[in-house]
Amino acid sequence: MDDIVKQAMAKWPSVPSCHGWLGLDVRGNWYLRDDRAQAAGAFQSGLPGSKGSLLTHEKLMDFIARNYLADAQGQWFFQNGPQRVYVELQATPLIWRVQPDFGVKDHLGRAAEVQGVWLDEAGYLYLASTAGLGLVHTQDMGLAAQAVERGLWRPQEVLQAELPGLFGFVKSPQAGQAK
Repeated sequence: MDDIVKQAMAKWPSVPSCHGWLGLDVRGNWYLRDDRAQAAGAFQSGLPGSKGSLLTHEKLMDFIARNYLADAQGQWFFQNGPQRVYVELQATPLIWRVQPDFGVKDHLGRAAEVQGVWLDEAGYLYLASTAGLGLVHTQDMGLAAQAVERGLWRPQEVLQAELPGLFGFVKSPQAGQAK
């Protein structure tokens, strides 16, 4: 976490959290979700306009990457100064990019060691590491298939709906606020 963020948290410890304004899609892209996008539907819904606007500002994306964490309840957030901006997840908190040597990096560029492999009913492949659970990026399924064929990865079957409970993450912190 950035030092400037830690300083802001110490200076303003009671800033309310923000929900629904940031989303992470299945390709590791960040989306800003204004009132209009939120009114169009849940981030995961696939409804027109519900994703919001694709974030392309490199410095902002780097800042988010350095300050992207999970709380004790498994809700992932970006610590923006003193404010937590909870992230709506289309699938998982991390999106894995498979490297030519079958190593993996998450959508933030951090390397990790694969600890487990799961395949869901729709054919999506998930990898678990000490950093958390992530979906394999669609562009890397060829390399992932090679890792499976070579016996480096041995996928276990899983139901997609069971992933958040099994791996302790929350897809929609905003939905929890409505309760």
